[in-house]
Amino acid sequence: MLVVAPFFLYTLAFLLIPSASVLVGAFQNQEGAFTLANLTALLEDQYLQAYANSLEISAATALAGGAFGLLVAYAALSPGTPRWIRPVLTTFSGVAANFAGVPLAFAFIATLGTTGFLTQLLKSGGLDLYGRGFTLFSFTGLALTYLYFQLPLMILVIAPAIDGLKREWREAASNLGATGVQFWRFIGLPVLLPSLLGAMVLLFGNAFAAYATPYALTSGVISLVPMQIGNVLQGNVLTDPHFGQALALGMIVVIAISMSVYAVLQQRTARWTRGR
Repeated sequence: MLVVAPFFLYTLAFLLIPSASVLVGAFQNQEGAFTLANLTALLEDQYLQAYANSLEISAATALAGGAFGLLVAYAALSPGTPRWIRPVLTTFSGVAANFAGVPLAFAFIATLGTTGFLTQLLKSGGLDLYGRGFTLFSFTGLALTYLYFQLPLMILVIAPAIDGLKREWREAASNLGATGVQFWRFIGLPVLLPSLLGAMVLLFGNAFAAYATPYALTSGVISLVPMQIGNVLQGNVLTDPHFGQALALGMIVVIAISMSVYAVLQQRTARWTRGR
């Protein structure tokens, strides 16, 4: 019990107590009296739009990052791939998955901004990205930036599941006359599906809570929930900590639902792993 005591103390101090404070504060006014005005204010168009934008970009990058991450991870970890690729890929993924915030935004501006290196290189070759409607400071550009840390996170999460695909299964399916498409349809994808969906849910929660990257890249042009909370707490629009807590409560609900789904999928994956 003493061994896990630090974990429970950490969880209590940095998860449960702050969450409880947000829950209580969301139902209080400036004088500390009970009110539902904070939650009612969340139904205003600008805040509903912020939640819609956050949900949209989280879902889009979770699906794209999950799909491409699965393909990259399988290509790197499949039999016959040179052994040196795996440690290089996992090392890079571990670094890139945690490279976010202002440095990441600056790196993309320096590369794909209006005067970025790659932008100018493509323009000199006859391809003007910005002349064709692309801009790094739009929803598409922000989603592309998110994929920089979503893709490697997916690789790290899905790699153990790919390792669970035994070579004997493919050989047995081939001996029975199954094609590659049939193997993936009836064996590969059903086996990977719980892990794949769980990883995508994790990516969704990771993108939904991102603040520094979209703030540094778009300066609030695209309204997202974390930036709305920052505006309220910093007094850029109004100074009302309790309304900020109401916004945060909505985020906690979304993240809690995501993590609950992730936990269920992980339990199913673990049950299959034990029974295989």
